[in-house]
Amino acid sequence: MSTDTSLSTPAVGGGSAAPAGAPTALPGRPGVPFARTLQAEVRKMVDTRAGRWMVIVMAALTVLILAAFVLWGPETDATLANLLQIATLPLALLLPVIGIMAATAEWTQRTGLVTFTLEPRRGRVVLAKALGALALGLVVTAVAFAAAALATVASSGTWDLEAAAAGGLVLALLIYVLQGVAFGLLFLNTPVAIVTVLVLPTAWTIATQVFSSLADVGRWLDLDSVTRPLFDGEMAGQDWAQLGTGVGFWVLLPLAIGTWRVLTREVK
Repeated sequence: MSTDTSLSTPAVGGGSAAPAGAPTALPGRPGVPFARTLQAEVRKMVDTRAGRWMVIVMAALTVLILAAFVLWGPETDATLANLLQIATLPLALLLPVIGIMAATAEWTQRTGLVTFTLEPRRGRVVLAKALGALALGLVVTAVAFAAAALATVASSGTWDLEAAAAGGLVLALLIYVLQGVAFGLLFLNTPVAIVTVLVLPTAWTIATQVFSSLADVGRWLDLDSVTRPLFDGEMAGQDWAQLGTGVGFWVLLPLAIGTWRVLTREVK
């Protein structure tokens, strides 16, 4: 009589055994609710010293720029639309950094093992990071709107802001936030992503202006150029098409590649 001494691992829940590395859940135990994941990602953006100071610096720059304009700027330009344009100048430059810091947190601070153990469905984490960065960007944008309104009152300016200009400005700033998320996911390294998102689009803009052979391409693939009508509130039919190509190249493409990297990269 022979005795079978081989060991077998029962499948969870009576089904087939899951492949190695695949996320599993205990039977009867639901996964982490997405709202909780989103809340955690937003909290991580402002809980760290770098994230908190980034938000403070953006708000402070907005207030200081508007205060300087109210004190020394020409009274004829003291309109809500102009003041809002001035208030959002530093935001267009700094808002991508919020997205980058949100996307690279696990890989820069080496907390990925904890995050992806608590929520092994990495796609939900990526989505929560993107939505959290957009939500924080909206908060900062709302502060800029409020500061511009106060500056208009203080300077006895004109309330000439149209809905198209306000909506276009908000959409443009959110695009820059999402670009930061995309580059953060693409490089998974905060300094590299920040330098790249600041230098590469600027270098491309300069190249399209210096070399006439790139001028036509630049009108479709230069993010600064395609978002300019949004800031001005003057979007037309072709402007929307150019916005789509510019956002597709500078935001959606790196976002897709970066998401694939996060979904497939080994966490150490």
